[in-house]
Amino acid sequence: MAIQCKHETDFSFLPTDPVLPPPSASCDPDTAYFVNSVLPLITSSCAKSGCHDIATAEHGVVLTDYYRIKITGDVKPGNSGGSKLYKVLSKSGEDRMPPPPADAFTSEQKALIAKWIDQGALYNYCTEACDPNNFAFSANIFPIIQTNCKGCHSGNQPAAGIRLEDYATVKIVADNGRLFGSVAQLSGYVPMPQNGSKLSDCNINQIKNWIDNGAPNN
Repeated sequence: MAIQCKHETDFSFLPTDPVLPPPSASCDPDTAYFVNSVLPLITSSCAKSGCHDIATAEHGVVLTDYYRIKITGDVKPGNSGGSKLYKVLSKSGEDRMPPPPADAFTSEQKALIAKWIDQGALYNYCTEACDPNNFAFSANIFPIIQTNCKGCHSGNQPAAGIRLEDYATVKIVADNGRLFGSVAQLSGYVPMPQNGSKLSDCNINQIKNWIDNGAPNN
């Protein structure tokens, strides 16, 4: 009888997050920030039911928060090449994470994980410069979706059958009201990002303004 490798180690004694340091006054484009970019990406793509949430803990790996990501993901600060969290992103077949049929991380997303690890795998964040009046799809809207949503809503079996892979698929849920209803967490909609923190008010307003202006492909 096959035995699945789940719950091999109990990490429940760990706090979910260390004490958050003061944020950087602004976001340095040459720095990878855990709270702003790394955690939302891992939450969307990996910390899901059946994969690496606390209930499933596939292969003893839990990727729901800083301590568990570092410990169960075998993160070696300063050495992305020696860190399991990064190495599995470029494997093939079922060994690749996220596994098929989910989409593989893009080269930019893999580079983000590598940069965060090589810069010390810090628990850091920054105050993002955000203007709700900047809502171009390519520059503003799609990056929000790639980081917070695409991991669940892509591949052959997207969550709830909803794809958020490109302009055409995002436009569909923008037009039917589900995109804004979910990210704004309005009554009657499933709150998104699932298992993650609610988007900032500025990001939500960017999405609203983009939709209110016809959701253009700009």
